[in-house]
Amino acid sequence: MSGHSKWATTHRQKAVVDAKRGAVFTKMANIITIAARGGGDPDANPSLRAAVDRARSVSMPKDNIERAIKKGTGELGGEQVSELYYEGVGQGGLQLVIKCITDNKNRSASTVRHTLSKYGAALGNVLWNFEQKGVIMIDRSEIDAQKINTEELELELIDSGLDDMKVEEEGLTLYCRVESLQELKNNLEQRGLKIESANIEYVAKEKINLDEASLNTIDKLLEELDDNEDVSDYYSNLA
Repeated sequence: MSGHSKWATTHRQKAVVDAKRGAVFTKMANIITIAARGGGDPDANPSLRAAVDRARSVSMPKDNIERAIKKGTGELGGEQVSELYYEGVGQGGLQLVIKCITDNKNRSASTVRHTLSKYGAALGNVLWNFEQKGVIMIDRSEIDAQKINTEELELELIDSGLDDMKVEEEGLTLYCRVESLQELKNNLEQRGLKIESANIEYVAKEKINLDEASLNTIDKLLEELDDNEDVSDYYSNLA
């Protein structure tokens, strides 16, 4: 399985959590703080709910989560962080949207630009090809254990806001409107399905396939982004 796939990225990021738990908690806190600026109630703020769920998935302590929310709503002071997006273009038509949460904009810009150039990419305008979606992933083992008929599941989930469902070797990837993410997640959990991840992401409208040599280079680029303390997530147009 090539490292550029969404499944490989998710598994790699979990491995990073195990190796660098303290740094990951800091990253999660910053993500929550930014999301909480849109309101401190997770039930009324889909971005915050997704951020809190993501933090819980890496066993971030409850007190840390609550402090991050209060920092975002202004109840607590402290160093301010900013949310930045960088757009990149690479070989073969690769497009990247890189999300950074940082207390040092100059450092983020410099490290992202350096990482892109190191692997034959550069900053460029690509956001026109992306739209925000709720994205839920369910591991193949969950589907097999419950003997789920994926075609029937897809039809049943339309009323919960499902827009599209991609069946892959590793599992299911479900796409929905941002405002439908929590309802769809609740529906799946009520069926007893364990969620691998549930996030608000930038999803490419048109995707591309690249040759193996290009993908190997891209894998190294993505691994370096995973290790960047300012990068909270990234999205590509790879199929």
